[in-house]
Amino acid sequence: MLIRDWMAKNVLTVDENTSLMRATRIMKENSIRRLPVVSHGKLIGIVTDRDVKDASPSKTTSLDVHELYYLLSEMKVKDVMTPSPIVMHGEDSLEKAAVIMLECKISGIPVNDSSGYLTGLLSETDVLRGFIHSTGIKDGAMQYVFDLVDEPGSVTSVVKILRDNHARVISVLTSFEDAPDGIKRVAIRVLVGEKGDVDQLSAILQENFTVLFQGKDELKDFPKCK
Repeated sequence: MLIRDWMAKNVLTVDENTSLMRATRIMKENSIRRLPVVSHGKLIGIVTDRDVKDASPSKTTSLDVHELYYLLSEMKVKDVMTPSPIVMHGEDSLEKAAVIMLECKISGIPVNDSSGYLTGLLSETDVLRGFIHSTGIKDGAMQYVFDLVDEPGSVTSVVKILRDNHARVISVLTSFEDAPDGIKRVAIRVLVGEKGDVDQLSAILQENFTVLFQGKDELKDFPKCK
């Protein structure tokens, strides 16, 4: 999956001389947490809601409300922004972006073209959307989790049985970190066609492989979003 397919492309931006008060209002009115800072279309920094909070006077300040407003109106984005932030390109993978976000503890990455012009903004929400899409969970797919011998052809053997039983493979995810030595943990989501029998398929898989889990996620019963 490529960043260009999941990033936000119509990105609100500010220049370095925008007042901190205006930047705060833009973020609040548009329910966003970060604003790229550009000069002539090229990225020079980024300002986040955290930067704004850190720069704002504390609640225990002795300044009155008029003095606070004056202070914020005088402060510029360039005074609090992160200059030369981490950037990525549209041709980079979404998976790579997820690793960088996790390692660097950031929740958004500006996206530049090869000339340094801003072309988009990738957020952690965009990464989650891409991951959800790739798994097929919203398609109502059945999931099987296997412990398979770590050797060529082990996944192919499972896929053959799935196809022979009218199951269409939606996604295959493989992990080694949570599996015993010499084993790979494989999660496969499938859609079983009208000619297929889920119970029969499950029985065949359990007979031939180590099945750790089987089931379908119900998305109608999760907690209501606040």
